[in-house]
Amino acid sequence: MPTPTRRTFLKTAGLIASAAAIPRQAPAAETRVTGPSIETDVLVCGGGCAGLAAALSAARNGARTVLIERAGFAGGIITAVGLPYFDGIADIKDNRVVVRGIGIELFAKSGMCEPNATHLEKHNPTIHNIEAFKLLADRLMTAEKEKLRVLYHSSACGVEMDGGRIAAVLVANKAGLTRIQAKQVIDCTGDADIAAWAGAPTEKSPELQPLTLHFRIGNVKKQPEQAKNCRAALEKAHERGELPMFYGPGLMFMFAPDEIYVHGIRVPGDASDPVDLTRAEMQGRSDAWAMFEAWKREVPGFEDSYFMTSGPFIGVRETRRIVGQHVLTEDEIMATKAFDDAIATGCWYLDQHPNQITPGGANAVPKQQPAPYDIPYRSLVPFSSRAR
Repeated sequence: MPTPTRRTFLKTAGLIASAAAIPRQAPAAETRVTGPSIETDVLVCGGGCAGLAAALSAARNGARTVLIERAGFAGGIITAVGLPYFDGIADIKDNRVVVRGIGIELFAKSGMCEPNATHLEKHNPTIHNIEAFKLLADRLMTAEKEKLRVLYHSSACGVEMDGGRIAAVLVANKAGLTRIQAKQVIDCTGDADIAAWAGAPTEKSPELQPLTLHFRIGNVKKQPEQAKNCRAALEKAHERGELPMFYGPGLMFMFAPDEIYVHGIRVPGDASDPVDLTRAEMQGRSDAWAMFEAWKREVPGFEDSYFMTSGPFIGVRETRRIVGQHVLTEDEIMATKAFDDAIATGCWYLDQHPNQITPGGANAVPKQQPAPYDIPYRSLVPFSSRAR
């Protein structure tokens, strides 16, 4: 029986190249691995909220687990983007907790509810300190150090295939290129990077939802009709050509009585394309500064304000999606269809951000709010693995 073909794929500038297509004089990817080779049971690529939960769950269930994360901390949308919401953890109708497990554990250990809480004060609660959440994630993972190895500042940059399976993931960090061989690879990159490089079927919407950079402004004094005045100032900035696009804006005195947290940036782009992602990051910072300057110049309460910080990364809503063994549809969600292989529950509304200005709100269409619905295991497994 012939030996299965092993293929190596590297992603460079948004392209996927086969090692066989590289000129002969160039070293093959395998010969350039300078870091250690690691073998593990489970490799989790991406340490956002999904990756954090996956790594903790795998390690707690006895699997040797490695988690890689490009940032210097875990937490994803909460820490890397700076959005402190626990959206989708409770039912909007009665604030009943529907997402338990590690999700409610993280919220409870952030000091926001009791571990056995059945209801929350709000259906979309927030945490009070993003830095404390970074520490919480570190401590929970360190507690599993016998089974869990964490590599921050580490990015997946390619895969090695052995027939129809991932033989190894190539990881770039300060050690150079490291090869990690795992019995099971969990893609929590948010962009289905690993799945796409491995040849699993993925899809991408013809028009992707825009990206959003979150930021904070300090030394702001609360004033009557402040949100209305901020919105008017942005509309004028847009008319002057200083601000291409925005929504809302959402303004909250969330972390301190004199500090506002802002979500209102709207940048069209494809975050699976490194060139477009770079442009979007730059545009997001430019737009955030344009908003700040307009408010400081025109809105009462901002006279002595200062720009504090923006999230380390711009927030990405959608890029690639794996085509699962079952594709969960809008109709199934709205009908709350039950699945025998359900492994999670969702309850957030169908969040649709358009690539246009929507002053005063985020969505251009009425919200569709489902009741809590099942998420089947099959929807998380690539269709091509059905035959394995």
